Amino acid sequence: MYKAFVRSLSDLQAMAAQVHTKARTPVYGKGQTVNRFPVPDDKVPWSVAFPEYKPTYFEDAKLKKASYADPDILNNKAAPALKFNGTDAGELNRVSHEGRYSLDPDGLPLNPRGRTGIRGRGCLGRWGPNHAADPIVTRWKRDPKTGAKVVDPASGRPVLQFVSILRGDVKEWAIPGGMVDCGEEVSATLKREFGEEALDSTMADAAGKAALAAKVEAAFNHGVDLYKGYVDDPRNTDNAWMETVAVNFHDEDGDGLAMFQLHAGDDAIGVCWKDISRDLKLYASHHQFVEKAVQLRGAHW
Repeated sequence: MYKAFVRSLSDLQAMAAQVHTKARTPVYGKGQTVNRFPVPDDKVPWSVAFPEYKPTYFEDAKLKKASYADPDILNNKAAPALKFNGTDAGELNRVSHEGRYSLDPDGLPLNPRGRTGIRGRGCLGRWGPNHAADPIVTRWKRDPKTGAKVVDPASGRPVLQFVSILRGDVKEWAIPGGMVDCGEEVSATLKREFGEEALDSTMADAAGKAALAAKVEAAFNHGVDLYKGYVDDPRNTDNAWMETVAVNFHDEDGDGLAMFQLHAGDDAIGVCWKDISRDLKLYASHHQFVEKAVQLRGAHW
């Protein structure tokens, strides 16, 4: 269904080689008081000896009652075994886009990008990769009177806009993505999350939901893969981390996706078409994903 953005391969490889930084913020998570064990850049890789390393153990209390969360396999030895680097019987995908990951002596997955200063799952529900999908929906910024593309005077390139949501949890602007449900295809997640967060499909009646779903289905027929892999996210720990598939859905003529009526929903508290530039401040690694869309479309940056 989706094409691959081949030109971004070298960028993807360079991104993969970067040392994660947001996954090593001194204090773990927004609103938390959990301090990470400090990890210098040169001690991030597991291959580098770090005998002094004593990561802080932390798991959010909400995981004990969360239906989506894995069992606590570290402290509950009677918990059922999880099929790491594979797919569970319940169709939960535990395969990483980064390749096969290692397990520590306790049988816990090890973050493929290295140490984070936190052991356990933190606030993430799954041990190992927590899969997400991020739809980057774009259109050209146009003059409201003439309909012509707006060109940045400095770069001489047309200005690209994307649908951005204001996250209710951290109050930061982001791509309207979310977690891939158990047994769900990424293509379905992309459509569902956009509908829930940018169109507020959760508040519609049955007929309204069906109508919105049909519109999103038609608009999301053609997309371009921008990125698949690890996300440098402040929620990451040594044993649980975010991964995503970022796909660009572009409305070239402004008569499709660009015409959608945006309404914030689910856990979003705001939504808008936002101008894209290098000065844009976005959640986690979303800035890098949006930049790839700019490169693909030859837009202003």
